[in-house]
Amino acid sequence: MLVLLGFAMIAVFMALIMTKKLTPVLALIIVPTVFGLFAGAGLGIGDMVMDSMKSMTSTAALLMFAIVYFGLMIDVGLFDPLVKFILRKLGNDPAKVVLGTAILAAAVSLDGDGSTTFILTTAAMLPVYLRLKMSPVVLTCVAGLANGTMNILPWGGPTARAATALKIDVNDVFVPMVPSLIAGLLVVFAFAWVLGLQERNRLRATAPEIWGELADLDDAFDGGTGTRADGGTSRGGAGARPSGGGTSGNGGVAVLERTELLVDDHDTAMADTALDPNRPTLRPKLFWFNLGLTAAVMVMLVLDLVPLPYVFMVGSAIALLVNFPKVKDQGAQLIAHAPSIVAVVSMVMAAAVLTGVLNGTGMVKEMSSWLVQIIPTELGPFMGVITGLLSIPMTFFMSNDAFYFGVLPVLSETAAHYGVGAADMARASITGQPFHMQSPLVPAILLLVSLSKVELGDHHKKVLWRSAVVSVVMLGAGMLTGAIGIG
Repeated sequence: MLVLLGFAMIAVFMALIMTKKLTPVLALIIVPTVFGLFAGAGLGIGDMVMDSMKSMTSTAALLMFAIVYFGLMIDVGLFDPLVKFILRKLGNDPAKVVLGTAILAAAVSLDGDGSTTFILTTAAMLPVYLRLKMSPVVLTCVAGLANGTMNILPWGGPTARAATALKIDVNDVFVPMVPSLIAGLLVVFAFAWVLGLQERNRLRATAPEIWGELADLDDAFDGGTGTRADGGTSRGGAGARPSGGGTSGNGGVAVLERTELLVDDHDTAMADTALDPNRPTLRPKLFWFNLGLTAAVMVMLVLDLVPLPYVFMVGSAIALLVNFPKVKDQGAQLIAHAPSIVAVVSMVMAAAVLTGVLNGTGMVKEMSSWLVQIIPTELGPFMGVITGLLSIPMTFFMSNDAFYFGVLPVLSETAAHYGVGAADMARASITGQPFHMQSPLVPAILLLVSLSKVELGDHHKKVLWRSAVVSVVMLGAGMLTGAIGIG
C-alpha cells in the first residue's frame, strides 16, 4: 500500500505542476498532506513535517542571503561588464547565446555548488535573453543540464556520498568516470546548440520587426533588401540588417547584427532591463571593492571554512553597508529582492512537507525495498546497469542521502553475489545526477526557476527528457570504457 501511495503521490504532484493546475508551493503542501493522511499518518504528520523542516532551515537561509547578495551585486553594476563582454563575443545569434550559457554554467559548476552556479549564470545571461526576446525556459534548461552533469565532481556531493556509503576511495569512483563526464557534457552542448537554433528560427518567425525574415537570402547576403514573408521588405536599420553580407559560418543563415545596440551605453541600449545604465543603484566607483568582496565570498565557498549561510549573511551585510550607507536605502534594497526571496524560501519550506511525508510514513523505505525485490535473479550480473537506470527516477523522487545511504548499499550487497564490484555500483549510481538536479526537492533548481521567472512545470517539460538522455549517455559511456562492469 505504501509503495502504491508513494508512486501515486509523486505522479499526482508532477501532473499538477506540469499542467499548471497548482503552483509548486501549493502542490508541495497539499498533495503530500492528502496522501500522508491516506497512509495513516494522522496527527503525527505535523511532527514529520517539522522534523524535515529543521534540516531545511540552513538551506533556506543560504538561498535567502545568496539572493540578497547577488541581487545587490547586479543592482550596483558588478556584472554589467561581464554581460557586455559576453554580448560582444556571442553577438546576437541565439544559437551562440544558448551554447555560451551551457559553457558558462558548466564552468561555474566547478565550484560544486548549484545555487552559486545558477545565481551567477542567471545574473550574466538572463538580461541577454530578455533583451533578445529569447525564452528564459531555454536558459533554465541548459543551465540545469550543465550543472546536473557536473554534479558528479568529487566535491559536488553525490560521488562522495556513494564512496562513503560503500566504503571506497572517492577517487576510485570519480576518475574512471571522467570519460562519461566528457560524453555527458558533449550531449549537453549539443542540446544547447539545437535549442539555440530553435530559438533563432522562432524569433525570426515571431519577431520579424526585430530580427527580420530574410526569405531571399541571396539578396540579404548581397546587402540588398530582403523580401519578407508578409510581402514587405526588411528594414535596413541597425535593428534588422544582415551581418557582413555573408553566412559567416552559420550554415546559410544570416545573423542580424544588434550587438552594437546591446552593448552601447546610451540610455536606450539597456533601458528597462537589469543592465539599465541609468539605474540609480549603480555604484561604479565601488566596482573593485565589490569585485574583491565577491571573490572573497567565492573563496570562502570553496574552502568551506565556515557554514555557507553565514558567509552570505556577512557578505550581504558588508555589501549593503558599503554600497548603501543610508538606512532607508538598505531597507529599499531588501524590499526590492523580497519577491525572489519569498518565492524560493516558500518552496524550500513547502518541500519539507513532501520529504517529511515520504520519510515519516516509510514510503521511501518501502518503495526502495520493492524496487530491489522486483529485479529478476537472471539480471543479477547487470546490477551496475540496473542501478544506473534506477538512479534516474529514484534520485529525482528522494534526496541523495536517502538514495546513497539507504538504497545503494542494499543494491551493492545484492550485486556482490553476481561479481559486480562496489566501485562499479558507485559509479553507476552517480549517472542519474543530471536528472536528479531537476527535482523539486533540490533547492538550487527552485532558485534557478525563481530567478529566471520560469514556471517549474515549463522547465520540466523542456528539461526532463533531455536530462534522462544525458544520464543514459553517461551510463553507456561508463559501460563502454569499463568503468561500469558486468558481473
